[in-house]
Parts: sequence; C-alpha cells; structure tokens
Amino acid sequence: MKSRKRIYPALLVLIAFTCVFLQRGFTQEETAPSGKLAVLWTSADPDVAHNVAFMYTHTAKKVGWFDEVTLIVWGPSQRLLIGDKSLQTKIKAMQKDGVIVEACIACAMNYDLVEELKALGIPVRGMGMPLTDYLKTGWKVLTF
Repeated sequence: MKSRKRIYPALLVLIAFTCVFLQRGFTQEETAPSGKLAVLWTSADPDVAHNVAFMYTHTAKKVGWFDEVTLIVWGPSQRLLIGDKSLQTKIKAMQKDGVIVEACIACAMNYDLVEELKALGIPVRGMGMPLTDYLKTGWKVLTF
C-alpha cells in the first residue's frame, strides 16, 4: 500500500506538468516562427486532405509555427484536388495566407492535369530535386 501512495502524487505531478507543457505549445503568442516546413500531400483520401493535411498546413503558416510553409501536391492528390471544389477553395485560402503550393509535373502529366493545376495558380514543375533539397537542407518534411 505504501508504494501506491508514493506513486499517485508523482503521477499527478507528471500529468500536471504535461498538461502545462502541451497548453504552452499550442499558444500562438508564445510560439516564435522558425524553420521551414514542406508538406508532401500524396493521398487521394478526402478525409486526409480536409482533416489532416490542409488543416495542419494552413494553421502552421497562419499562426506562425514555421517561417515558410510549402504544400507539394504529388500523385493521387492531384486528381482529388481537381475534382473537389472545396479543396480548391482551401488551396486558394492557403495561398492567400502565404503557403507556397507546388505540384509535381511528372504526376500531372501522367494524370493529364497540367493545365487544370496551372489554372488554380499552382506552379507545376519537377519536384524530385526540390524535395531532395528540402530534405538535405534542414526543412521539416511531413507526408500525408
């Protein structure tokens, strides 16, 4: 019994410190922007786009978690984007707020979507070397 009594207060203190740490991590005014984030969006799943990739990417730029945020539209995500007007609206909002949006030309050519992506204001170019540069020069890279 004595050992349980010692563990519980220590556990409560640990939980309290964790809560304070997490709360501080999400406070905008205490988070100074730093670094660069590249989000590689490849998923054709609309739930992933709406509820994960776009939400995090846009918020990271809007609240200043990173100085520079780039969204790379690669592979099946291109077809999803062209077919989903609400995602197109979200892309435009991200661009307005400073997120750089780019698309892979090899994929766009495979899907015959080059002109549609360009019409959305998305530069379409080879992305193999830029992604390699992001990885080699200290960018944080997330893949969805």
